[in-house]
Order: sequence, then C-alpha cells, then structure tokens
Amino acid sequence: MQIHVDIVSAEESVFSGLAEMVIAPAEEGEVGIAARHAPLLTRLKPGEVQVKVSEKESFFFFVGGGILEVQPDLVSILSDRALRAKDIDEASAQEAKRQAEEALKDKNSKLEYAKAIAMLAEATAELRTLDAYRKKN
Repeated sequence: MQIHVDIVSAEESVFSGLAEMVIAPAEEGEVGIAARHAPLLTRLKPGEVQVKVSEKESFFFFVGGGILEVQPDLVSILSDRALRAKDIDEASAQEAKRQAEEALKDKNSKLEYAKAIAMLAEATAELRTLDAYRKKN
C-alpha cells in the first residue's frame, strides 16, 4: 500500500509522489506515517524527513520546521524552508551554525538569545540531515 506525499516549501514543491512510509520530526518526537494512517495535524521541528518509496529506495529532505497533515491517503508537509538533502550547501550550514554560536555568546536580550537558539537548532539539524543522507547513499 502506498500513500501520496507532498512536501512544499514557501518557494516551491520539493517532492510529490507515492511512498510506502514517511518519517518526520514532529515536535513530540519522530513519527512514521504509512497508508491508511489516522488523520493527524502536528507541528514539525527542524530536521530530516525520509520518504521511503520502496524497501530499496528512499529520499531525504531537510525541513526547517512547519506543519505535517496526514489524511488516510495523503501526507502534506508545509514548511517555510524545505530542500532535498542532496541540495544542502554544507558550507552555508556550517557558517549559519557558527553565526548562531557567536550570537549565543552575546546575551543582550532574551529575544536575540531565543533567535540564536532557533538558528543553531536549524543549522545543526540541516547538517545532521546531510550526514544521514551521505551515510545512506
């Protein structure tokens, strides 16, 4: 049994197709979605989304948070920032992580500190997604 999967960023449709399973980083923990899953609506945290097309083929994506909606025959992932793991620019992610770490050292305001923590979490998740993709391919 397969389920239709759509992954959409603010800029483009990143993936649209059939899959046997989707694994995503929900706020309360990682979730696995297969065909005929109960309806679900949850927020996503930054991290890796794996779309298993078959036992032998999977696609990997990075999402910078967003919303996951599940219907019995459809999974929709909506994120401001989503991209294929193979398209991640490692140098940019490393630089974003470095800038976030620098911003954490400067604790002028709670707002800036919270923003720096969010930037660090996203950059770290992006790098983890790239590492996972490289290990599996």
